[in-house]
Parts: sequence; structure tokens; C-alpha cells
Amino acid sequence: MERMRRLLMLLIIVSILALACQVLTIDLVPNPESPPAAEEVELTPSFVVTDEITVTVTPSPSPTATTLSASPTPSATPTLEPLPALPFPVHLHPDGGLYVGDQVSFEIIAPEGANLNGRTAQVSVSQPDQKLLGTAEFAGFGIAGRTQATLTWAWDTRNLEAGDYPVSVAIEPGGPTWTETISLQPEASLLPPEPDAHWASVESECCLIYYVTGTDAERDLARLVEMADEQAQSTRQQLDADFNEPVKIVFLPRVLGHGGFASQELSISYLERNYAGGDPEIVLHHELVHMLDSQLGGELRPSLLVEGLAVYLTGGHFKLEALIPRAAALLELGWYLPLSQLADGFYSSQHEIGYLEAGALVAYLVDRGGRDAFDLFYRDIHNLENGGGQADAMNAALLEHYGLSLEELDGEFREFLAGQPVNPRWVEDVRQSVGYYDTVRRYQQALDSSAHYLTAWLLDFEAMRERGIVADYLRHPNEPGNQAIEALLVAADKGLKAGNYPEVGRLLGMANAALGAYESTTAYPQANSASNGGVQYRLR
Repeated sequence: MERMRRLLMLLIIVSILALACQVLTIDLVPNPESPPAAEEVELTPSFVVTDEITVTVTPSPSPTATTLSASPTPSATPTLEPLPALPFPVHLHPDGGLYVGDQVSFEIIAPEGANLNGRTAQVSVSQPDQKLLGTAEFAGFGIAGRTQATLTWAWDTRNLEAGDYPVSVAIEPGGPTWTETISLQPEASLLPPEPDAHWASVESECCLIYYVTGTDAERDLARLVEMADEQAQSTRQQLDADFNEPVKIVFLPRVLGHGGFASQELSISYLERNYAGGDPEIVLHHELVHMLDSQLGGELRPSLLVEGLAVYLTGGHFKLEALIPRAAALLELGWYLPLSQLADGFYSSQHEIGYLEAGALVAYLVDRGGRDAFDLFYRDIHNLENGGGQADAMNAALLEHYGLSLEELDGEFREFLAGQPVNPRWVEDVRQSVGYYDTVRRYQQALDSSAHYLTAWLLDFEAMRERGIVADYLRHPNEPGNQAIEALLVAADKGLKAGNYPEVGRLLGMANAALGAYESTTAYPQANSASNGGVQYRLR
């Protein structure tokens, strides 16, 4: 049975590769500048997003992640809730295989629904000598708050030999103990540019820019420096403020999330095979707005307005886009989300719909009463003394500044959008954009799990540079299946930008068919042998 599964998987990958080779030769015909007449637009492509927009996929194991299928019996504990007999998935970093010299990190993920409060995960290696690598408490991780124990850079392999190493994981107190067999490949087998790659930096007028040598960012460094200064100057002018200090920007040679994150440093994905699309200028400007907006403050800045302001000032989310006409297309498609729902659950709502609607709402408020009135409202939203969510706080501020409730604003905004002319071009663009990014996230959940925006592997960049670590972001899943599906996604992104919507639908249909076939044929690894009361596994 296992042999048949592997054979079927091989056939699937070969088929995907053949399809991807065809994709690379596609001539993407640009959409005419003037929108086509309604009768000339085909609104039923081969891949159509239904009202059930959010894709939910059970993550499949990758070469650097294994799921434990055994069900060890936890020891009794009088003070803690008993653990269910479910597997604890273990994700290892760097992605894409481990090599001698890596500083290995562990994510031990709690089973769905398990209460891990008060418990820890202990990780030990038994060769060449018994050694405790570390202990970590279970806690929320990432935007999703996934419960896991995270040991960052816990295992330094720089003085080890290539080969197999038994690594034990124990959930304490009262949890299972098991053994993973982890393979380290020879350092000499690393592919370029990694053997000589290191962190480097350059300072521009606005920013301190970090990149990894030998990557696309180093090749295009002059353009990236110019781009950073232009986008920072534009952001200053839009918000009538200056950054307190040079902005730190990290150009990453791998896809994380949708291509950009903002914290103390901005991280922007920059690589030729960027399967998440997004123009780097747009993504950078969006994150720069977040940084300066945060600096300007406000007691409570609801996520709906934080992201809406960034989209509005950038002129789009992942690309320049007509916000109001595209938001009107949401209404036409039946995808418009009530503002109260979006305010209290912004990041759990369908991603592209939420961002587009938020940007259009800010544009509407600015047009309605002026930029100064919007800024006074936006900076004067407060947490309510009697509790309540962000929708309630927005409601109170709207009543004070605009004299209308959130419900009244919702009705007014809907009426405004309903009065806009329906452009079939934007309807189809919105439909295929939502389908594209849902497919990107489905791919990440299945074959590049560390990239998914809700649980992205985001690290302390300053600590990485101090330790000289580049593998966590230079390396990524790169099997033939990854390459093939990413080629389909890259081509679909080009099709979206060219306005060739039927071709986009065809490409997304191919990608989703391949992902469906992969998900249905992938089996989790089975136990090889019992060991120390646990189970021994081999990462493949």
C-alpha cells in the first residue's frame, strides 16, 4: 500500500511538472485599458471561488516536519487536566533539510483542543552524549495564537558529524515521551549561495537595509535602496510626520506570509520566485505606513482602520487598485462583510475581502468629511470602561466625531457602493484575486507551513545577525512538487496583473487540483520501533 502511495505521489509530481513547464511558455495578453463591455466578459472561469471563501486544509507533513501518529498514554496527574491521546506535530527549522552547522529550532505543537496550561516540552539529544537541549512552556504562537512549545536555536550542530541523531521529546508533567531520529546532511553538500552567504547592510537616506549576500536582493541592491528612500519620503508626506530613527528593513530571500511584516524591523520578501505575488514597492509602502502610524499613536487603533489606512495611503493592498470600484464588486459578488463583523474579527475574516473593504471604507470617510476629520476620529478611539470590542469603541467615536453609529455608517457605505456602476472587469479581478490568495495559503498549509501568515516563522532579526544565521530564511521547501506549484502561482500572479482572467482561472484550477491530489494521497509517517516507552520516527 505504501509503495502504491509513493508511486501515485510520483505520478502527481511528474504531472505537475509537465503542467508547470507549459505555464512558463504562456503568453499573458494584457487587458485593454478601457473596460470591456459586459457581454464581452467571461465571468465563469475554470476556477470559481464560491461563497465559502476561506480554505481549510489539514497541514501535510513536509521534509522538515513530521506528525507523530502514536497515542502514548499520559501519566496520571492530580492537578492538571489529562491530555488526550493525540499526536504532537514537531516542526524543525531551518526548512528544506538539516545540515551540519545548523542551529536547529523545534516547534512542538499541541493537539487540537488539548489544554497544555502548566506543561512544558523538554528536548534532549542522546548522541554523542546525553544532553538537554532546552525546556519551553506551551504558549500562543503567531497571529493565530497556536498553542506550542518553541525552542529557538536550541541545538547547535557545528561540531557534529553528518548522520542520524536520536532526539527525545517529553511533555511534562504527565505527558508522553517519544524519540525522533533526525538526519544531518554533510555541510559540504549545501547548495549555493548558502556556503558563503552572510548578512550585510547598507544605509540609505531613510533606512538601514539588511540583506543576505548572494541573493536577488544583493543583485538589485541599488534599486532597492532607491525604492526605500522614495517610499519612505512618500509616507512622510502622507502622514505629515517623520520617523524617529532610521527604519530597519530586512529583504528576505524566501516567502513569508503575503510578503511583508512590520515590527521593530520591516521584513519584505524579495525573490524572483515570489509565489505570493505583490509588488515590493506596494508591500514596503504598506509596512512603512504601519510603522509611522504606530509612532503617531492613539489609545485604540482598530485593526479595521489600521489596515484600511495602510491600504488607502498605499493605493492598494498587493498592487495599485481602484478601491471604490473593487469594493463595489464585493457587493455585486455577495462578499461584502458587515462593518461590525469586520471590526471585531478583522484578521479572522477572509484576507483580501477584509483589506479591500477596509481601504475603501477609509477612502469613503476621507471623501465624506475630509482628511483632517478622519485623523481626529482615528486618533480619538478609546477602550470603553465597561468593556466591549473594537466595534463598540468605533461606534462611540463615530457618534462623537461624525454623529452616526457604526450600523448607520455600514448602511450608508453599502448604499454608496450599491450606487457605483458595476464594472465586470473589477468583478472578475476581485473574484480571481481572492481565488489566487486562497490558493497561495492552501499551498502554504500543505507544503510550506512555516510561511503561512497566521503562524509564520518570524525571528529576532538582530539576534540572527549577531549569531550569523542565514539558513532559517535562505533555505525553504524546494522539492519538485514545491517548484511546480510555485511556478503555477507565479504565472497566475502575472496573469492577474495582465488582466488575463480566464488564464488565471485555468492556472488556479491546475494548482488546486494538484494540491487536492497531494492532500488526498499523503499519509503521515508510521512508527518504526518502540524506544524508551515512546516511539521512534525518521524525518523524510
